[in-house]
Amino acid sequence: MSRRSALNLKSKPIRPETSSRPTLLLQWYDRHRRRLPWRAAPGEASDPYRVWLSEIMLQQTTVKAVGPYFEKFVARWPDVTALGRASLDDVLRMWAGLGYYSRARNLHACAVAVAREHGGVFPDTEEGLRALPGIGPYTAAAIAAIAFDRRTMPVDGNIERVVSRLFAVEDELPQAKPLIQQLAATLLADSRAGDSAQALMDLGASICTPKKPACSLCPLNEDCTARAQGSQETFPRKAPKKSGTLRRGAAFVITRGDELLVRSRPEKGLLGGMTEVPGSDWLAGQEDAAAKQQAPELKGLSRWQRKVGVVTHVFTHFPLELVVYTAQVEARTRAPAGMRWVPIASLADEALPNVMRKVIAHALDV
Repeated sequence: MSRRSALNLKSKPIRPETSSRPTLLLQWYDRHRRRLPWRAAPGEASDPYRVWLSEIMLQQTTVKAVGPYFEKFVARWPDVTALGRASLDDVLRMWAGLGYYSRARNLHACAVAVAREHGGVFPDTEEGLRALPGIGPYTAAAIAAIAFDRRTMPVDGNIERVVSRLFAVEDELPQAKPLIQQLAATLLADSRAGDSAQALMDLGASICTPKKPACSLCPLNEDCTARAQGSQETFPRKAPKKSGTLRRGAAFVITRGDELLVRSRPEKGLLGGMTEVPGSDWLAGQEDAAAKQQAPELKGLSRWQRKVGVVTHVFTHFPLELVVYTAQVEARTRAPAGMRWVPIASLADEALPNVMRKVIAHALDV
């Protein structure tokens, strides 16, 4: 469907099967809804805190990966006021391994704002929610619909896929987003807005999957344009991805008996506030010799051992390769300014991002 034809939908009579889509979706959802730890049971009111927490965690992360983290968070901080009282360091430690750490910093800032400025109660409108740290248009719509039943349609990746196939949206992403948003809104029921959104999310996750969708089980299969064309897997249309330039650097893993030398990254920027081993800058085209010259200086440390191989990691905007050097120092060796010794046995309590976990495992042969 082209943008022009889609936008002309409003001026054309709605076919009976088209007008029944929201009802069909809710009927399907009532039979097949997923059981998720943050989702209210049928007939129960949704908890805005659990909805918000899950939506932040689910950004660019799978349901399977989020589940254990969500359970840990609500066990430690059962409501937004409790989370707002926590330290950012504690939140980062609990978040470690989930990735995209700016989300954790925004999560904490939002909890503080809700606790201090709103008495621990989330605003119940999209406008009020968007004024909070870390809540953008999609998250505000999701919370407003699911937690407060506001008649709005959040569009995540699953809904994007369902709608683009249902209407055969030819425009490429991301340019197609406004059109898909408009078309998705036509699938809202007159009531149960939150269930309408979650029905589409579940449909995309379980039936209208990226590959080999189970079209025969879809409640909307008789009215799906892409299915009629036999082109389901070609939607949504996407512009070719641009891969970032490879960056290179070095990581220095220094042990003092059963302790490891670490430091905290600057609060702002990539992996802000997270724990890392000392390392060089991450630069495109950086030579190993130049990276090694950025090694920390410690008393009595004169020899580095380079580990065979490199540690690779892919960030959103660039891939990274790190050469790893190891060294040992004597007991009572002082840590350089801005660094500290931590017991290797307690590394699980540190806010280590995945790339640093890889580095340490590589260095210590874990």
